[in-house]
Amino acid sequence: MAAEPLLNQLTDALRCLPGVGPKSAQRMALHLLERNREGGVKLSAVLAEAMQRIGRCKLCRDLTELEVCAICANPRRDLSLLCVVESPVDVLAIEQATAYQGRYFVLLGRLSPLDGIGPAELGLDQLSERLENTPPEEMIIATNPTVEGEATSYYLQRMAKTHNIRITRIAHGVPLGGELEYTDHSTLAHAFGSRLLVD
Repeated sequence: MAAEPLLNQLTDALRCLPGVGPKSAQRMALHLLERNREGGVKLSAVLAEAMQRIGRCKLCRDLTELEVCAICANPRRDLSLLCVVESPVDVLAIEQATAYQGRYFVLLGRLSPLDGIGPAELGLDQLSERLENTPPEEMIIATNPTVEGEATSYYLQRMAKTHNIRITRIAHGVPLGGELEYTDHSTLAHAFGSRLLVD
């Protein structure tokens, strides 16, 4: 039996990327081969090196080339604040959009028993150990406002309470610049339920 043509293999390999279907993968493969071979060679070299060298920080589980990531290794970060997020992309979003100077713990998912994702898969034993050994003054829960994210938030709240740690949850509601008439019902209901006192 003949080996599958290399072009087909390249197209199939590109389909592993999120949101890339057969046509998009084919377009990418043809673009690299016809117009940017140098870029394709660089991409393959950097991708191979990244797959080999990038792992998880032993403290927060974020992506890093080192044993301990730059955030955890930075002595100027506030040890009294610990923000718990679902994924590394959430760390990037918070770092780019806020002046937050605390540390993180990355769950790498959210509780979803139907998908076989329980506390062990989220590293909650590691988080519990961290709360026991180096407890922060405040744990900020920054999970997404989905059913699974809320269930994960509730579990994290119970965990923090057993360690007598102050718990806060990031606010959810009407986006800045948004108009009430165009805001969906659940977002508006959540915004009303989470309203704050104005001095």
